[in-house]
Amino acid sequence: MSSLSQRTSSQNDELDLAAMMQPIPAAAVFRDPGYFVWCGTMVRSGDGKYHLYYSRWKISTGFESWVTASEVAHAVGGSPTGPFVFHDVALPPRDRRMWDGMVTHNPTVQKFGKKYYLYYTGNTGDGVIQPTLNWTHRNNNRVGVAVADSPNGPWKRFDRPLIDVSAAASAPDSLSISNPSLTRGKDGTFYLLYKAVGQQKPLPFGGPVVHLMATSKSPTGPFQKNLTPMFTIAGNNFPFEDPYFWFDQQRNRYFVIMKDNKGAVSGTGRSSLVLYESVDAKDWKPAKHLLVSDLILHWKDRPIQTVARMERPQMFLDEHGKAQVLLVAIYEDSKTTYNVRIPLGTGR
Repeated sequence: MSSLSQRTSSQNDELDLAAMMQPIPAAAVFRDPGYFVWCGTMVRSGDGKYHLYYSRWKISTGFESWVTASEVAHAVGGSPTGPFVFHDVALPPRDRRMWDGMVTHNPTVQKFGKKYYLYYTGNTGDGVIQPTLNWTHRNNNRVGVAVADSPNGPWKRFDRPLIDVSAAASAPDSLSISNPSLTRGKDGTFYLLYKAVGQQKPLPFGGPVVHLMATSKSPTGPFQKNLTPMFTIAGNNFPFEDPYFWFDQQRNRYFVIMKDNKGAVSGTGRSSLVLYESVDAKDWKPAKHLLVSDLILHWKDRPIQTVARMERPQMFLDEHGKAQVLLVAIYEDSKTTYNVRIPLGTGR
């Protein structure tokens, strides 16, 4: 191969999500009247329908009550961009004595073989709705999985979390864990990336907030934790969150898209979405095209919009591993949130 061909191949091998993003059609917005809509994860069923799972809770309870009142709901559409229509509640409240009895949040869906796996954050607690975070519920956050033969359910939930906090108070995940994202690696191993909160910083917030990886030979575990924090920045107690993790077969690399909370690495100076990559899911580096998106939505039929928050990024990949849409949660103000599915082209 000539040096020019090598250089072109290397350039084409770089994932540039910002260049792939297309104008957003109106149908690509999903709202649930009377509810805050957050998160957003999608899978396609054998009949060609698309299934969107999202977190929702009543607007009347206030935005911060996600930690005490969220449930994972399910909508169905005919294309990745929609429109979608509410179908049912996939993971409703159950016995409050259960680890996830009162709250389900942060869904991410996968299909392996003939079964569907819905990974999520769950918690329980005193149920008190308040204008700020209920720290009892937040610090009871754990990671679980529900399994079904159909994206319409029924979903089998388990009596124990898939990932629990570590017993040692010095562990980086000894206080709270959330934001699960799972992929199957090139060696068949299942890698589960999650957000972890330790107890080295003052309670009730705790911290630092880091990310850890756990591995298993099965999508339902048991998972073996690696307690070495990833995506850390010296002196920054909470640099990143909301990771979405996948293995790109074409590029033979792992990618994570996540929220750079204050633009520490993106250079924007404010919350942004950024991309990291790895060849082994252990050692990570910023991707060549690091910045995925600032707080700007490029609409197809109306002016460009700057929003207050853009969070919870997730990718929808087709059966060939091709990225079709980027799902994000949008916060406009204290009463307005929704899910957006941004169409992705071929990029460069």
